[in-house]
Amino acid sequence: MPLFNQSIRRKIVGIALGLIVLMLITSVLSMVMSSQVGILLDELTNRYIPAYGDLARANIRSLERSVALRRMVMMKMQDSSDEEAYAARLKEFEEADRKIEEETSGAQKLINAIIEDPRTPSDNATLARIDTRIETAVTELRQGMNEDHAKLLRQIDARQMPEARSTLEHIDALRDQFNQRIDAIRADMLKQVYASTSTVVGHQRQAIIISGLVTLLAAVVGFAFALLVSGGITRPVRLLLAGAREVEAGRFDKSITVSTQDEIGELAAAFNRMIEQLRQNERIRETFGRYIDPKVVQGLIDRPEVAIDGQRRVMTIMFSDMSGFTSMSEGMTPRGLVKVMNHYFTVMSAPIRNNRGVIDKYIGDAIMCYWGPPFIEEDEQALLAGLSAVEMAEQVPALQKQLPDLLGIRAMPVACDLRIGIATGEVLTGSIGSELMMSFTVMGDAVNLASRLEAANKVYGTRILISQATAEAIGSRLELREIDCLAVVGQSVPQPVYEVMGRAGALTASQEGLRAHYAEGLVTYRACRFTEARTAFNAALESIPGDGPSQAMLARIAQFEIAPPAAGWDGAWRMDSK
Repeated sequence: MPLFNQSIRRKIVGIALGLIVLMLITSVLSMVMSSQVGILLDELTNRYIPAYGDLARANIRSLERSVALRRMVMMKMQDSSDEEAYAARLKEFEEADRKIEEETSGAQKLINAIIEDPRTPSDNATLARIDTRIETAVTELRQGMNEDHAKLLRQIDARQMPEARSTLEHIDALRDQFNQRIDAIRADMLKQVYASTSTVVGHQRQAIIISGLVTLLAAVVGFAFALLVSGGITRPVRLLLAGAREVEAGRFDKSITVSTQDEIGELAAAFNRMIEQLRQNERIRETFGRYIDPKVVQGLIDRPEVAIDGQRRVMTIMFSDMSGFTSMSEGMTPRGLVKVMNHYFTVMSAPIRNNRGVIDKYIGDAIMCYWGPPFIEEDEQALLAGLSAVEMAEQVPALQKQLPDLLGIRAMPVACDLRIGIATGEVLTGSIGSELMMSFTVMGDAVNLASRLEAANKVYGTRILISQATAEAIGSRLELREIDCLAVVGQSVPQPVYEVMGRAGALTASQEGLRAHYAEGLVTYRACRFTEARTAFNAALESIPGDGPSQAMLARIAQFEIAPPAAGWDGAWRMDSK
């Protein structure tokens, strides 16, 4: 529609002008109707009612004339006639007679004015008949009165009282006849007054109704017009709002239909271009998310200076490895090996992601990941890493059953298992690499320690080993067991290492007994009371047969019985000594 191709300013101005025009039409119609009612009211007030008043006064003047005539007769009939008094009564009589003429003439003029006015509706035929009747009544009264008046005066002067009385009665009869005619005329005139009043009221009611209807029509048309135009403005705005909410929710697959060519239409077109750009950026982000952890991608986008400058932070590092991978891969085809490793990484990555960890890289069959600021709070990182390790270990039995089905064989040639090492400490975070290729990663002693602890699981027959700093950060929120005091390759100062046995409160009575006996054996072992230590470790094996750390410590005690440790031995085991 051409209307919606206009600018918003023109639309608003168009609505205002349309409403103003409707208001003007309503006002003009109201003025015309009010003017017509005013003309009718003016005619009723200034013509009908005064004409009726003139006729009423003509009746009164007739009575006054009769009274004046009787006074004249009484003056003449007195023995001593007072000429001055008689002259005064004669004057009153003539004045009353003249006023009758004036009143009836005035009524006739007003009636003729009503007939001649083309602006107002009136019963001109009836009014013309009233005018004729007034003229006839006055003429007949004048003729009869003039004759009887002269006759009466002669009879009074001649003292012919009986004849004068008869003439006076005839004059009264003429007067009564005139009054009756005037009363009849007044009654007809009153009907015309009522008819004119009804016309005025009808026109006034009609004017009110028409004004109300026109006002209502103007309001409806104006409201419909405003709805039409405002709908054309608000509809694309609502579409824009819905599109913005879709973008806010991360959905970039919907574009907005551009239905107007105004500013909102231009905004919608720009919004569609923005969505297309966001869609392309999202595809890029999804592509990078397959090679770089999405948290790192988002962090680099939000704070690129972190990647450039690097920062030193306390973070928790995890290394996990599949035991028996080398032997297992020798008997597999490349396609089968890729299928196994992809499934393995998918299963083991889920607990890390679910616990808000950042996967740094896949190294062969190993996974390197970390927890820490700015991705999570510092006081949560050790616990989340420990929970991830527990959940990964819980996936091992199911994984051992899934791999043969995945390869279409009855059983794996070598049983697979999991080894995990976790360490907490200060590391350097930032982009490391060359000018051509860089990787956002972490570096430091904690990284090396986590890698060594993962390898130390081979020595102790464990799945999850953590550093002392990690164990202190976890506290009692997971079930831990101190395994040994260990100095790994690259570190000269030994430190306690711990095994994550399970979730808090999840240990069985056998596991509780194992931990107690093992702790007792560890104390006596460090005190070089190897006989007591052997007894304690054997008790631990009775609680959980096949416990790797207990077996490792018994083997070490057997070696010490052959070659005792050097003097000043601190009870620590150095992996580089093996």
